[in-house]
Parts: sequence; structure tokens; C-alpha cells
Amino acid sequence: MGMKRAFLLLLLGVWAVGLSHLCAATVSASAVEYKKAAGPLAVEAIRYDWRDAKRERKVPVKIYYPRGEGPFPIIVFSHGLGGSREGYEYLGRYWASYGYVSVHVQHPGSDDAVWRGAQPGEIMQKMRKSATNLENAINRPQDISFAIDQLEKMNREDSNLKGRFDLERIGVAGHSFGAFTSLAIAGQKFGGPQANVSFADPRVKAVIAMSAPVTVQARESAFDGIRIPCFHMTGTKDSSPIGETQPEDRRIPFDRCRNSDQFLVIFKDGDHMIFSGRGAMRGGEKDAEFQSYIRMSSVAFWDAYLKGEAKSKAWLAGGPFEEALGDRGTFEKKVGEKVK
Repeated sequence: MGMKRAFLLLLLGVWAVGLSHLCAATVSASAVEYKKAAGPLAVEAIRYDWRDAKRERKVPVKIYYPRGEGPFPIIVFSHGLGGSREGYEYLGRYWASYGYVSVHVQHPGSDDAVWRGAQPGEIMQKMRKSATNLENAINRPQDISFAIDQLEKMNREDSNLKGRFDLERIGVAGHSFGAFTSLAIAGQKFGGPQANVSFADPRVKAVIAMSAPVTVQARESAFDGIRIPCFHMTGTKDSSPIGETQPEDRRIPFDRCRNSDQFLVIFKDGDHMIFSGRGAMRGGEKDAEFQSYIRMSSVAFWDAYLKGEAKSKAWLAGGPFEEALGDRGTFEKKVGEKVK
């Protein structure tokens, strides 16, 4: 299978996530709670419209950051197809309130410009065209690496955020097309049996992939290059209306990652939109509840692998999160396996 076809098969699993506002979330009183509410730090937000001169490409970002001197660990977030830097605020503000800088990157070519102004009957066609565009797939991980370059520069020079970033502790997260982006940055390789295309960025220490687009044709060895901790998230109804990915396929990256700590949560009855919200779209009665567990488990993962907190890793991997989740989903882990 050639590189182009492999990309096209993969990207057909991508679904739009940026068409709605996000819901607030609460946690069941019976849950074993971990950082249930927003954290103690006040949060500010600032926007930049960066430009990558090498690619002649605009890269807009929205940065949520905690007040205080820092330096703070960094999370770079990649939206799904049809999204923008304005999405996933429920995560950006929450993570920042617990001492992280959350940098939400917008990806031109696969952002909300794909569907804005389109007639209702044209939206899905435009989405499919964007999802199967090889240039979009290549630009996305490069956008993340460029954003990290910019953060390094800002940490030296920016009047607002100079010295506020801990550049030794960087994570990347994303949903759908953004999950593809996250795993690419982590070291997933692409192409046919002889291909060895990688966008891995060694500055990234951990990733969270929500609803990763995959196909059963993906090479077994495609994930061997991933040697950093990953947290995979999906749901039992997490299908892709514009592509091949079925709910049972979403676990493939977890199953095939063998060289680092891996976690997988599968939310019962959770569909593709639980990670972003759906606004006026039908369904979503449990989105707030799902998002509460997404917030708790994700910050525990960052605390464990970016801040090195043993108690956070124990909460996530030792049983309390699974207890909190209860019958709302299933949780699996591969922890402490020797890196090859």
C-alpha cells in the first residue's frame, strides 16, 4: 500500500467536531473524585496569528494560561475536522486552572472554513474532500512542531508569557483528525510496507488521542515508533459518518502500541461528539457527564506523565479511576512494559 493510499484510508475515519458550543460538566456524587471542579488558578486567554515562513502558512492559536510566575507544563491541542482554535474550551480552561498552558492550534485547510458558508447539501462533500487531502494530513503535525518552535521563542521574548513555559514538559492532545495529529507527533509511521514516514517530535513527552481515525489495514508495525505514554479515548458508538472507522476499530492504536505506557477508556454509549459537544445537534444528554470523566482522567494523565506525580498515576492506573467510571465505560491499561 503506497503512502498516499494509506493516508486516504486513514483520513476517511475523520469526523467533524467544530460545529457546536461546548457543555459544562459535573461529576456524579458517587464517583471517586480526582480534581472534580476547576482548579485553584485563575485563567487568562490570548490569541496569536502566527505565520510559518518556511511553509508560507498561517497558524492561528488560542492560548489558555494560568496566572502566576510558572514555568508551567504545556499541552498543545489539535482540533478535529471542521474545528477551530475556539473549540474544546472546557478542556483548555480546566487544564490551565491546574497549572498547564493549553495551546489550541487551528489548522487551515481542515478547520471551520471547510463548512462555513456552504449549503446544507454541500457540507458533507466538503468535509470528505478535506479529510482525504494529503496536504492537510502532512500540515497538521508540522503545525504542532511549528507551534512548539514558537513557544520556545515566546519563552525568550514575549512580553506577556516570557519565562512562563516549561519546555521540558510538553504534551499533545487532539480529537478525531486531531487524534491522528497527536499519534503522528508521538511517532506513528505512515505508508506501505517499505515506507517509513514519521512526523515524531522528540520534545513531546505524552499524548492523548480522542477518537483516533484508523483502519484495520494499518500496518502492525505502524505504532512501533511510539515510545511515549498515550491515553486513548473512544466510545461504544464512536463511528465516523464520512469514513471507514467503526467503533471497534478505535482501539487499534492502544492494542498495537507496545513500547510505552498505554491507557484506553471506552465510554458506554459514547459517540464521536462527546469529546467536543454538539450544540443544537440531537443527542448529547450525557455529554456533560462524559466530559467530567474526560477532564478528570486527562488531568490525572498529565499530572502523572508531565509533572511526575506518583499519586496521580496511582489514581489513574491503580483502580480509583476505574471505580469512578463504574458501568459508564471500560478502562484498560498497559503499564510498566519494557521498552524495546
